[in-house]
Amino acid sequence: MSPDRDPSAPAIVSLSDEDLMAQVAEDDERAFTELVRRFQGRVINLVSRVLNDRECADDLAQEVFVRVFVHRRNYRRGSKFSTWLFTIAANLAKNEIRRRVRRRNWFSLDALQEMLKDSVIQLADPTESRESALEREQLQAAVGLAIATVPEKYRLALVLRDIEGLPYEEIALVLNIPGGTVRSRINRARSMLKRKLQPLLRKVVAP
Repeated sequence: MSPDRDPSAPAIVSLSDEDLMAQVAEDDERAFTELVRRFQGRVINLVSRVLNDRECADDLAQEVFVRVFVHRRNYRRGSKFSTWLFTIAANLAKNEIRRRVRRRNWFSLDALQEMLKDSVIQLADPTESRESALEREQLQAAVGLAIATVPEKYRLALVLRDIEGLPYEEIALVLNIPGGTVRSRINRARSMLKRKLQPLLRKVVAP
């Protein structure tokens, strides 16, 4: 055994997550290091799947654990540590989605076509009048503005499903709502968006 090895390490490793967090609340950095070791990969995986951005997920995971340590005394003893941890991770991921939606202010036309694939309505082709990159950009901006007017709780569900591509089960975890509510919010958001985009849409002409 290395003389530099901490003799209390085995005890730390054998503690439950909740007991470790109780020690972290008492400023035990060794307990915090063990919690990071146990959960870092899971947090990165969760955030990465929400954002579809591994590089950002690494940075955000670091922020998650920074917040765990900064708010260590807010942890309620007896509550499940993983639930508290993943709630912090989900909230940071949702905040990042909100920043991205505001920053983009546009929506992929391909994504919109995919969203509307089960509808008899299709996006009007801007090249019908004239080929113009500017016209396409204006159309994308109009769609972005329409999405921005959808209430946030519906918009987040829509973005998670139709932009980030998360399954309903994952969305329920991130938003902390039942699966049925997830489907209801997404359907409501799609319905709102279709109504707002009606001026930009045209009926399909049957052959």
